Amino acid sequence: MSTVRKTAVAGRFYPADAGDLDAEIARCLGSVPAGGAEVPATAVVLPHAALVYSGAVAGAALQECRVPELAVILCPNHTGLGASRACHPDGAFLLPDGSVLVDAELSARVAAEAGLTRDAEAHRREHAIEVELPLLKRKNPQIRIAAICLSRLDYAECEAIGEGLARAVASLGGSDRVLLVASTDMSHYLSAERARVLDQLALERVLALDAEGLYRTVREQEISMCGFIPTTAVLVAARRLGARAAKLCRYAHSGEVTGDSSSVVGYAGLVVR
Repeated sequence: MSTVRKTAVAGRFYPADAGDLDAEIARCLGSVPAGGAEVPATAVVLPHAALVYSGAVAGAALQECRVPELAVILCPNHTGLGASRACHPDGAFLLPDGSVLVDAELSARVAAEAGLTRDAEAHRREHAIEVELPLLKRKNPQIRIAAICLSRLDYAECEAIGEGLARAVASLGGSDRVLLVASTDMSHYLSAERARVLDQLALERVLALDAEGLYRTVREQEISMCGFIPTTAVLVAARRLGARAAKLCRYAHSGEVTGDSSSVVGYAGLVVR
């Protein structure tokens, strides 16, 4: 039986009313029409805070690439529920304005190649994929996904997952057909100045497509980048798929909205080609 994943953060991280959500997504993506820029990308790195804080940063990255009909979205596990490498098994993710289908073939291929557990529990209350879906759905209303929630992994495990992702994507037509999405915020609850310094260290490794360097830098510098594990895996996969460059489209922090720079969360939107 298909698993329908109900909204967990509608009304908190984004509007629960379909009309209000439509207006918010339009603000985040600006004037880019459905389909958007027609330049393919191997991967994107997007923030997942409430859209009022991070949506325009995610939108800046999505403005610069074509979103195909298939996407593999990887996020951290904020709730502690479920398996440590959980691929949502089937069904759909509900949204206020409809739903996004979980693609059965893509999910099965990714789970088999990357050694993932078919588990819906890790996704039940997790916000980090749900927040990306309205933006991706606006760029391509036909989008179907594989949803992966990761936690408590060492670098070797991230590397193995990334290599498996690359094999799965390549077997389904490569980056022309499948977009990789890493969902992460950057530093948490530091001054804007300190967050920017630490985030720059992590972003330098992402821009260099240095997956191991990112993992090591976050660990050694104690950077509170919540999605460094999924981002590490995506960088491994992107390199295996032939990616050669990354671009930082926008960096911002929550204090730019709240007016309080003493304790912020950092956000970055990047495109990998």
